[in-house]
Amino acid sequence: MSNEDITLTAGDAEVALQPGNGGRVSGLRVGGVELLRQGERFGCFPMVPWCGRIRDGRFRDGATLQQMPLNAPPHAIHGTARDGAWRTARLTADEAVLTYDLVEPWPYSGRVTQVVALTPDSLTLTMSVETYESSFPAQIGWHPWFNRTLRGSDVQLDFAPAWQEERGDDHLPTGKRTDRRPGPWDDCFGMPGGVDVTLTWPGLLELKVTSPEEWVVVYDEQEAAVCVEPQTGPPDGLNTLPRLVTPLEPLEATTTWSWRRL
Repeated sequence: MSNEDITLTAGDAEVALQPGNGGRVSGLRVGGVELLRQGERFGCFPMVPWCGRIRDGRFRDGATLQQMPLNAPPHAIHGTARDGAWRTARLTADEAVLTYDLVEPWPYSGRVTQVVALTPDSLTLTMSVETYESSFPAQIGWHPWFNRTLRGSDVQLDFAPAWQEERGDDHLPTGKRTDRRPGPWDDCFGMPGGVDVTLTWPGLLELKVTSPEEWVVVYDEQEAAVCVEPQTGPPDGLNTLPRLVTPLEPLEATTTWSWRRL
């Protein structure tokens, strides 16, 4: 199938997908209100095969040192799949399956599959990375840009992490953990019981971002949007907490956004 734009509908919820633009969710409308920041680089893009920054763009795989392009100098950021064209493998009115084959500059072959499933009151994103050849370290995550203001109502963030990763001047975790510090944030938090973050636009909508994963990056330094990014490991995790994709064991992750009217 092609990589043309897709619209899913369920009840009064509508999701727009752009397989050809990095497999991203380009829009989520609930009752006619657009929740995601609009624009070619926004919406919600998959972070794969790594999340956040890799220090100096380098990571070790056994004895091999791999170098990624420095697309956020001096680091490499957010993986390669958001820059590629995904393909639609399967499509119904409320679900789409998108695939992306890993290519250079990523040095390993593998396939990423993303399932986008919509109900009238939730959106579930599921991603897997699999290989039939050599094993490699990888990460999975999502980077949604939620509009800070909806119909004049400014968002409120509520979450209770077990810890905050201390952030160095280079924007990467230092390895130390602290209690949650006041925002604004561009920070990684640990939630061992699973990611659970509530965004509330008072008088309008409450949206919960949940995931069985225990890592979430919260980014709210921009005026237009706030980002709540569930992921399988912390920034620079290919070096500090690698998860291995093997021919026998793919890497899988999921996140659900559920909403209710206020």
